[in-house]
Amino acid sequence: MKPEDIVHAIASNGQAERFANITAEILRHELPRRLLVGYVDRLINQRLEKPHRFDGRRPARVTQDRAYIARAIVHSMDRAVGRGCVSKAITRGVLRGLVMNGFMRGERRATWERFRQEHDGYSPPSFLVIAPDKLCNLRCKGCYASSGADSEKLDWEVFDRIITEAQTLWGMGFFVLTGGEPLAYRSQGKDVLDAAAKHRDAFFLMYTNGTLIDERMAARLAEVGNLTPAISVEGFEERTDARRGKGVFRRILRAMANLREAGVPFGISLTATCENCEEILSDEFLDFFFGEQGAIYGWIFQYMPIGRGFTLDLLPTPEQRVWMWERTWQVVREKKYFLADFWNLGTCSDGCLSAGRQGGYLYFDWNGKVMPCVFVPYSPININDAYREGKTLNDILQEPFFKAIREWQHAYGYAATRPEEHRNWLMPCIIRDHHRDFRRILEMTEPDPEDEAALQALLDPAYRDGLIRYDEAVARALDPLWEREYLGREGRELALDS
Repeated sequence: MKPEDIVHAIASNGQAERFANITAEILRHELPRRLLVGYVDRLINQRLEKPHRFDGRRPARVTQDRAYIARAIVHSMDRAVGRGCVSKAITRGVLRGLVMNGFMRGERRATWERFRQEHDGYSPPSFLVIAPDKLCNLRCKGCYASSGADSEKLDWEVFDRIITEAQTLWGMGFFVLTGGEPLAYRSQGKDVLDAAAKHRDAFFLMYTNGTLIDERMAARLAEVGNLTPAISVEGFEERTDARRGKGVFRRILRAMANLREAGVPFGISLTATCENCEEILSDEFLDFFFGEQGAIYGWIFQYMPIGRGFTLDLLPTPEQRVWMWERTWQVVREKKYFLADFWNLGTCSDGCLSAGRQGGYLYFDWNGKVMPCVFVPYSPININDAYREGKTLNDILQEPFFKAIREWQHAYGYAATRPEEHRNWLMPCIIRDHHRDFRRILEMTEPDPEDEAALQALLDPAYRDGLIRYDEAVARALDPLWEREYLGREGRELALDS
């Protein structure tokens, strides 16, 4: 019997809860967990040793990159469970969700195929990012969302409908919450934890400043069981407080202590600039948060010049981006920390994920504006208007702005069928790494700026020209690296040796 057949049998017989309870108890014991991790390691090693056998469309090193990050995920989860950082309730909830999603994946196949037939072979996105509110209790320097004491928010009915519709139309099981501060959201007496509790067959990741996670909130997160917070830090105390406010770093550590006590798995979210990239990738910093504090995962977002007080001066230099690529993969391979930089690890996502690409996502803000990406503040449509006009998420996908970006993604390498056809996935971002192409799409489709800061960036020729010059400098640094490591002699020898 195949694994998917076992999952189907368990779920269809209503045994998902019992399976989750039993498996959660087993995984808390060292020996069976070691056996499971060893088995997964052997499967991953096959991809490391013979990458060309698993994906002949991609460069061999791309397959290896994905194997290394998969191994880091497994070992990060193993460390967390072994240290007691994940409660039995959370483990049961995750396993129950995996079983039900595995079961529903089979049930959704007909839906996916119907969608593909209706949309010329295109499959729907895999997740959504939703910012239900703009309100935030902090005033961080350079906030990409310009958040603060603003009252804009999605009505509960719209927030809930977006999630429900994504599940029923697209079979979606993963949602990302951001803001503003998601934990500050209130509508009709409901908050983001109520959304997670209602949709227990989905899993939620929430970007948060962490300062609202007291003991009571940590207990609620543990009870809900299908939401993990990613807490923003800028470095150690001096750098974090300099951007986020005096005392914030210590409040973050208290939040992490509350989460550990409640057994809620959490991660960290890092904004890398030319000023802090060495600090946040240092052994001292990573061992402190992944080791002492118990973070399970980390997301690195290289600084994007949008939002409050945007500037090109904080962008990591081309030389720093090369160093960050080398250092991040060293951490993933040697420390087995699940640390993902959405730029330098673009090989793990087939490049840019925006605009509703297959395997990618769309972004909905607090006013209902739909955008290709959190960091692309231009919107062709508002979900509130779309719903009033009787439209659905399927109609949103057909907006010319989103379709034009997807066409660019396909031409850049996503649709490639041979390794040598891929362009440089170490420069995956259309708005920051390929600003000239992005401007062409903006002029062609004319989406609305999200806010005043987005409008200023659009109208500023120094901003446009500065980003284009930056892209050219980054290409001079990273194109030879891509050619050598992924497409050139080393990459070909890797495939032949395998």
